[in-house]
Amino acid sequence: MGILRYNFIHSLGEKMTSSIEPFFKAKGVAILGASTNPKKLSYGVVENLITYGFTGGIYPVNPNANELLGLKVYPQLAEVPDPVDLAVVVLPSNLILDMLEACGQRGIKAVVIITGGFKEVGESGARLEEEAMKIARHYGMRIIGPNCVGTMDMNTGVNTTFIKGMPVPGPIGFISQSGAICGGVVDLIIDTHIGFSHFASLGNEMDVNETDVMEYMEHDPNVKVIAMYIEGITNGPRFLEAARRISRKKPIVFLKAGRNDAGAKAVSSHTGSLAGSYAAYQAALAQAGVIEVDTIAELFAIAWALGTQQSPARRNVALATNAGGAAALAADSIDKNGFKLASIPVEVQKNLRTKLNPAAQVSNPVDMLGSVSPDDYRWSLSNLAEAETVDVLVPILVPQALVDTKGVAQAWIDISKSTNKTLLTCLMGLHSTSEAVRMLNENGVPVYVYPDQVGPVLKAFQMFKDVQERDEFREVACPVKPRTLLDDLQLSKGQRLAFGEFETREVLEAYAIANVPGGMAKSNGEALKIADEVGYPVVIKIVAESILHKSDAGGIRLNIQNAEKLRIDYDELISHIEMNNPGVKINGVMVEKMAEKGQEVIVGMRRDATFGPMILFGMGGTLVELVKDVNLKAAPLSEADVDDLINQTMAGKLLKGFRGSLPADIEAVKDVIRKLSCLSLQNPSIQEIEINPLFVYQAGKGVVSLDSRMILSL
Repeated sequence: MGILRYNFIHSLGEKMTSSIEPFFKAKGVAILGASTNPKKLSYGVVENLITYGFTGGIYPVNPNANELLGLKVYPQLAEVPDPVDLAVVVLPSNLILDMLEACGQRGIKAVVIITGGFKEVGESGARLEEEAMKIARHYGMRIIGPNCVGTMDMNTGVNTTFIKGMPVPGPIGFISQSGAICGGVVDLIIDTHIGFSHFASLGNEMDVNETDVMEYMEHDPNVKVIAMYIEGITNGPRFLEAARRISRKKPIVFLKAGRNDAGAKAVSSHTGSLAGSYAAYQAALAQAGVIEVDTIAELFAIAWALGTQQSPARRNVALATNAGGAAALAADSIDKNGFKLASIPVEVQKNLRTKLNPAAQVSNPVDMLGSVSPDDYRWSLSNLAEAETVDVLVPILVPQALVDTKGVAQAWIDISKSTNKTLLTCLMGLHSTSEAVRMLNENGVPVYVYPDQVGPVLKAFQMFKDVQERDEFREVACPVKPRTLLDDLQLSKGQRLAFGEFETREVLEAYAIANVPGGMAKSNGEALKIADEVGYPVVIKIVAESILHKSDAGGIRLNIQNAEKLRIDYDELISHIEMNNPGVKINGVMVEKMAEKGQEVIVGMRRDATFGPMILFGMGGTLVELVKDVNLKAAPLSEADVDDLINQTMAGKLLKGFRGSLPADIEAVKDVIRKLSCLSLQNPSIQEIEINPLFVYQAGKGVVSLDSRMILSL
């Protein structure tokens, strides 16, 4: 099943990739609604195509103009000469449908709609998008937008935006769902000479989405790293499928906007409350090898380093500085992010002393003092680069009145050309460093303003290295889908949606997940019969449609040793529930064998609106939400995913044996996780399902579900 799904999606991705090409490598561009007014957006589009070196045909279209910036203006699209394979539409929304029809008849297969006034304004705009897509599908057109700023390709000169300025060519392909962010980024980086290969502003994503463009960048040799600003992923499973593949060869750096999980408070299960929408994003992105960042500054600091420097072989860092405080901040950041200061060999230290200030520190950090010269840096870094114990070089300069900042930058550039070690630099300033920053970036040497920016960048290198070393994704095998599972259990549409243990245990049993022996009684006599069958001691639990958390409602009685005690506890349980829950519908009482104590874990699934089923594992029991020791993964799972799901929790560490305790049956836990993943994929109407607690016994002795619940969709 997994291989078939992969082949389908992969072939679809290849088709999508070829259809995206005209947005960046167009042979001719028609600008529909081109204005001769320099204050209009369409004027800016034409100007940018001319200014930034697009060599293809530029065809302004406007029935009320003859000439624009030295170009002939065509009265209608039908008169535009060949070749033309991209149209940029800057017209009022009420004219869009007619223009799309004209594009289709002209044979244009790629359209950028800059115009707003679509679904972002309400229902009427959404209907307009639907009509536009009907036309696009009819003619086989791809559309970027509407409500976007367009696209750039720094290597072909295609610039369909009205943004002032264009970055220099470089390794970063940038995908943004916000046009304003694109404009802001250009203004932020244009003077620094950080290089980009592509910009893509997607707007409303009526058609072309973030995955389409990401898959296009996968195959473009000018893209070394993909940076993304995303507010919401259009198709989570497809994105993950593509990201798993791409992230092993090109780093994907991702900034998620809109992390509020307020909606998670309304769910009724532990799993639902712990697997909120942003938690799902975090888990799914990490699972796919995507490097998530917290700020726009981090997004490009990391992307630029990954695009210009090779990953360090190990995690040993050498600092060379003229300021001890700045070096201390860098050292803290390095340590926090999993790297360490390298041990500098004695012979290297001796060599450093031959030319540095006698008062200089030559261990690590190498502190050359405030009056440092470019030659001091060149000497120090060249010696540190030769040390086998050093994998990363981080020179730091705090500008001083007598220090040649540009000369220091040139020394760093010279070192970068002579070594294969990773080089990250810090110029702690702004006023006097702009020219030096430009020099460094022009030569592919990342430079940061603050010393504590270095650590997260190094962590990103390690994350990418770890992803590259992963095995290719292979979905865990699933059994044949049980026959009409939910219909057999009489849980069809139109009935209630929330189900407790009585119904859920049957679903688990269909997938060979063991439940504690027991059954449901509707009378004291039936309870006694079940107890005789399973054997004392027993546990009784209320079964009521409105009560999913039985312990919270006082709906459980434990360790009942004999029939007399069972009669008393049964009646008391019913009375307690009726007294404290007026109008409650009691379906019965579960009578179950008192299970031998095991380690309590939770295994669950919540179907996320973006990524589909999210599998959860962690510390279980009544304190699950207080402890919050959980891990999430998006189904389908690989064997590595199953391992990570367990290993990255305290519960997993306890299962392995802690302070002399015997190891638990981790293989049985893995088996439950695999089956729950398959169950969730094969039964899309199940929105949530959880086992809490799942008792885990010693290695070889298995697991058993003590309680479970599930929620279905309408």
